[in-house]
Amino acid sequence: MSKDTPEFELAGVGSPIVDLVAQVPESFLANVSGEKGGMVLVDDAEMGRIVARLGTPPALSTGGSAANATYNGSRLGLRTTFIGKLGNDRLAEAYVERFGAAGVDVSRFKRGSVANARCLALVTPDAQRTMRTNLGAAMTLAPSEISAGDFRGVGHAHIEGYLVFNQALCEAVLSAARAAGCTISLDLSSFEVVNATRDWMLSQFGRGIDIVFANEDEIRALFPGDKGDYEALARRLATHNVIAAVKMGRDGAWIAKGADAYRLPSIHLSDVIDTNGAGDAWAAGFLYGYIRGRPLDECGAIASIMGSETVRHLGPLIPDSAWPAVRNQVVK
Repeated sequence: MSKDTPEFELAGVGSPIVDLVAQVPESFLANVSGEKGGMVLVDDAEMGRIVARLGTPPALSTGGSAANATYNGSRLGLRTTFIGKLGNDRLAEAYVERFGAAGVDVSRFKRGSVANARCLALVTPDAQRTMRTNLGAAMTLAPSEISAGDFRGVGHAHIEGYLVFNQALCEAVLSAARAAGCTISLDLSSFEVVNATRDWMLSQFGRGIDIVFANEDEIRALFPGDKGDYEALARRLATHNVIAAVKMGRDGAWIAKGADAYRLPSIHLSDVIDTNGAGDAWAAGFLYGYIRGRPLDECGAIASIMGSETVRHLGPLIPDSAWPAVRNQVVK
């Protein structure tokens, strides 16, 4: 490896969360506070109340938005590491084991003194996921624990939008990543995040953030009142000196940079099971292409392959059995 080649091509930054995935009827959500399709933070008692109402125990998987993207990036062949805070329980140990087995460097995880973060993903028959999250140890990550050393030898840092709920922490991450010379991407992650932090987000664009990922709800939350179509919204985001990647689910995506915009075609699948993690896989595919120097339209095509494969399976990660076919389509 030459002195100009980063030790790690990609570092994810966010909350290492254990996903609890459950398929539920639409009626189940009537007794779950908050809107369908979003993410709401809950305490231990509320998490326990919802889980107790499930007919069967939920399936377990490693999760977290930036963590999923990092895991997928590693499976595609990127050299990856992750920065986030684990808990002090068996779930945390299982998390490290799973990431290490996928080839992710686990030396930059930080350790907390309370239980690991958990996210309950309630998947309805329309494949939509409604998430209720208890951040546990991840919430105890303090700005003072972040330094440029965390990003030593890293080429690109990918930050999840959920981190923006703690603006002091996100500012520390951005400052450290910039100081280390990283390129940076931000996934807006949830319309609730955007609604709560819109002005702060807009103030950060053009200050070292290179790529912004948003879905339909998130881009409309970022520019409330703008009735333009998604091409217009992507172009508007790109005026903030970022590459705008606006995902529209089955209807494809728009990618905009400067005066250029690329339309990714819609994808029609007959076997969609669960949209949980699809956006994270999409971001991983896009970043794989971007980091490896592919044109933006090719980055989008790789992203579409990753997202469309993820929705064919329950949970946020593509199973081992599907990876050979995915890599055959993506890796050159």
